[in-house]
Formats: sequence, structure tokens, C-alpha cells
Amino acid sequence: MTRTPKMFAVVLGLALPVLLIGACAQTRTSDSTGEYVDDAAITTKVKTAILEDSALKEMEIHVTTTRDAVRLSGTVDSSQMVAHAGDVARKVAGVTSVQNDLVVK
Repeated sequence: MTRTPKMFAVVLGLALPVLLIGACAQTRTSDSTGEYVDDAAITTKVKTAILEDSALKEMEIHVTTTRDAVRLSGTVDSSQMVAHAGDVARKVAGVTSVQNDLVVK
């Protein structure tokens, strides 16, 4: 009878790492942990680039990133600022595309 708990502990010890690794894998509806971290880093870099740009730092620009594709939303003062914000985002390392949904107020 003492073999059953020991055997269970061995099986659990071997299966648990496989289950934990599988929990980090990409599914059809979500990104893997690595993709999420990469997207968060790109979002931060784009936000930083926008804040460092004197023409854009006062604007209401929101940034989201999904699988290296950046989406800009919010309001700016002119159509030139819409284009400029898109250019700033495109220049950030790791950005594969920019969906510019900024609106002129």
C-alpha cells in the first residue's frame, strides 16, 4: 500500500513540468507568454517614442500591440499629427505594422 502514494508522487513529479510548460503555449485565442511580453515591450517603446516627440507628447494617444502589430487610437490636433504619430510608431524596433485609428479633434 505504501507503493501507491510513492508511485503517484513520481508520476505527478514527471507530469507537472509538462503541464506547466503547456500552460505557457499559444492557443488559438491567446498569445504565448513570450508573445505577450514582446508585445508589452513594443507598446512601452512606442509610448516612450511618442512622449519624447515634442509635437505628440501632449496628445491623447493610446497604444496597443498584438503580435508586433501596433494600433494607435485617440485624438490629435491635425491630420499631419495623425501621419506623424504613425511614422514615429513605425520606426520603433520590432513593430511589423501600424493601424492608425487616430482622430482629429
